[in-house]
Parts: sequence; structure tokens; C-alpha cells
Amino acid sequence: MSAILFHLAFPVSNIAQTKAYYVDGLGCIPGRENPHALILNLYGHQLVAHTTKEPLTPQRGIYPRHFGLVFTAEQDWQELLERAQQRQLPFREEPKNRFVGMPLEHRTFFLEDPFYNIMEFKYYRHREAIFGGAEYSQIGDRT
Repeated sequence: MSAILFHLAFPVSNIAQTKAYYVDGLGCIPGRENPHALILNLYGHQLVAHTTKEPLTPQRGIYPRHFGLVFTAEQDWQELLERAQQRQLPFREEPKNRFVGMPLEHRTFFLEDPFYNIMEFKYYRHREAIFGGAEYSQIGDRT
């Protein structure tokens, strides 16, 4: 099967501020851009920031809406964490370990961009837990 890429469009209110956060901060590679939209390469996946005139408001918590990546190499997860810390990106939730000692164990942290979009970045100790583990009911911080 050929490579399949994920695409996500999300709202922002300012393209220059979006570029500063996602390119300079998070390390995305910028693509096409105009005053109303910016295409970003996030680890080979396409994000498209679209400006909106609708008011952008924060969620109370990390659920239900957020997006992000599941890293298959812990070093890659660690490098992004260190980049976010060095560039002082705002953490919505600090790095932590979930379900320690279980087959579902994973490391995670959440960032929030200037437009209240929340991103989660994870690394699972046991790769099969990414899609497997149907015998467990634990998902995120809610059980």
C-alpha cells in the first residue's frame, strides 16, 4: 500500500501568529500560504490553518476536541517535548505517564496554540496498545 497522509483543517485568527507558533515553535514545515490559510507539514501530515472571523474560545478541558501524534520512537517524542520546552510553548497539560505498569502505558503531553487548538503527543511503551487492548476500558484521563 502506498503512503497515506492525514489531513486536518483547524481555525485560527492570524496567519503570521500561526506561522510563528507552528513553524518557529513546533517545527512544522510551511507550505502554500495566503492571507486566509497556511498549509503546514507536521511530521509528514497535512495541517491547514484557516482564518475565521468567528470568536475562538477555549475548551474547559482537554476533551472532547484535540488532535496530535502518536510517536513510535520514544526519542522522537522526547525531542518534540524538549523543543516545546525550549521554545516555551504553552502546555495545556505537562508531560506525564498514564496507566503505568499496564500494557496501555504511555507518555503524553498537551500543548495549546494561541487560538485554543489543543494538541496531544503520545508515545506508547507497547506498540500494540496504539490500536489494541480492547479488553481494557481506559482511554485518556477518563476511564
